[in-house]
Amino acid sequence: MSLMANALPLRGPVARPGALRGSGRVIRHIVRRDRVRLTVWALSIAAFVAYFTLALSTVFDAAALAARAAVMRTPTGIVMGGPGYGLDDYTTPVAIANEGITWIVLALAIMSIVHVVRHTRAEEESARAELVRAAPIGRHAAAIAALATLAGHLVVIAALGAASLVALGEDVAVVDAFALMLGSSGAALVFGAVALVTAQVTESARAASGLALAVFGVFFAIRAAGDLQELGGSALSWFSPIAWAQQMRPFVELRWWPLALSLAATVVLLALAAAIAARRDLGAGLVRSRGGRARASRALASPFALAWRQQRAALAWTALGLGLLWFASGTMMSTLDDMMRDLVATTPALGALFGTDPTEFTVSFLGMLMLFVGLCAAAYAIVAGQRAREEESSGRLEIVAAAPVSRGGWFTAQMLVAALGSLLVLAVSVGALWLGGFLVGIEDPGPADFGRVLAFSAPGVLVFLAVTAALYAWLPRAMGVSWAAFAAVFVIGMFGAVFDLPEWFLRISPFHGIADAFRNDASVLPPVIVAAVAAGLFALALLGFRRRELRTG
Repeated sequence: MSLMANALPLRGPVARPGALRGSGRVIRHIVRRDRVRLTVWALSIAAFVAYFTLALSTVFDAAALAARAAVMRTPTGIVMGGPGYGLDDYTTPVAIANEGITWIVLALAIMSIVHVVRHTRAEEESARAELVRAAPIGRHAAAIAALATLAGHLVVIAALGAASLVALGEDVAVVDAFALMLGSSGAALVFGAVALVTAQVTESARAASGLALAVFGVFFAIRAAGDLQELGGSALSWFSPIAWAQQMRPFVELRWWPLALSLAATVVLLALAAAIAARRDLGAGLVRSRGGRARASRALASPFALAWRQQRAALAWTALGLGLLWFASGTMMSTLDDMMRDLVATTPALGALFGTDPTEFTVSFLGMLMLFVGLCAAAYAIVAGQRAREEESSGRLEIVAAAPVSRGGWFTAQMLVAALGSLLVLAVSVGALWLGGFLVGIEDPGPADFGRVLAFSAPGVLVFLAVTAALYAWLPRAMGVSWAAFAAVFVIGMFGAVFDLPEWFLRISPFHGIADAFRNDASVLPPVIVAAVAAGLFALALLGFRRRELRTG
């Protein structure tokens, strides 16, 4: 469903009476259709806020928080965190606001973009919008319904997140907690409105989502550049909606008026989307898609080539983004190593996590970095693996299957491209991390060590893809379990040693023992076993996909 143009043109961007007719019915339809998806998102964001609050409240004491404040004054801390305010008295709530808002806005913005595009441009692209418009539904009803359900969902998430802050944090002011979450939700609503505009500009849901995410990246860069000019933010920072959430400054000097900027920007973008929609045809975009060749090249004459063409753009942007992220992290390794040694000496919880022996500490510290690198690559593997279900539910797989292409060949090609892409993301991330460290004086590990790190990390990444493939083949409606497994591995890797969990339980994680890659006498048996598990799951997935019927919708 989307903003659509009638056969009769509008006089200006203002909608005629009846353009919003049926909005309530569409809202009820969206809520009913996405009730599970909305619930999972709300609980996931609330769980992230709860984890971040609990981690800062229990693991870091006053000295450790002061050390984190020092990191927040560095360029990398400012770029990855925020403008830096309240650093002279860096309490747990202040740390949550300084370091968490950027990531909360990021998660909510992705959710908002996906939600709006799903119920606007994607509905037009699938032709379902034409069926809906056959009923007494107004031109702008779908867009208003998508934005209204998004706003309500963000309010619910804000309430759950604020409740997590108050319940798990120490000395957390209720008003400031709600301000933090409402400010983040307001910034995310702006990006939902951005997606509403991009849904009018482009002719495909994929392009609309990509363009909206690119806009987020531009605003992130503007915010980072502005904050780097002056601690606490400069005039340039105010050109980014992300900064509006941060500049509410909860737990330091709370002010509500930046929230009004988010609401005003949402209204302006909504008007812009309506103006564009009034001047385009149903299914069309402001910018027409480029026409393709009359005949496909031989490079597309295989399921593998088709899968590669579908996934190459996402792979390129993911590799670039994670490469920059881990390069920046590598440049901090020279200072973080000394800082973390001091923290381990003064904080027992961190000592349990990283060890107190200098050699063991280095291994554990690098292993923890590689855990995050591996999880980032695993997240891409899950997303890439789930693309096969999108092809099936959209009906495109049926068209491909009508050609002389075996189901097993198509499935293998999809998963092979996803596997190669995941390994490429992992290699780029590891290489960028070591390059950043090398530039600041960290010794280059060399080709042999680099290969050993990849060999210990790659099987864990492939396990996540294999789990996703198996779920798609046997239980496609339960593919969300992949993300539950992802969260479980993260918790085990981060807190298994702190909570003194038994060794057999820790071995459930495919990334268990990833720190052994930095030991010269490490056994190669664990990664071989993990690789064998991944291969077995892939074989099980192929068997299941060949046996079940295809589904659409």
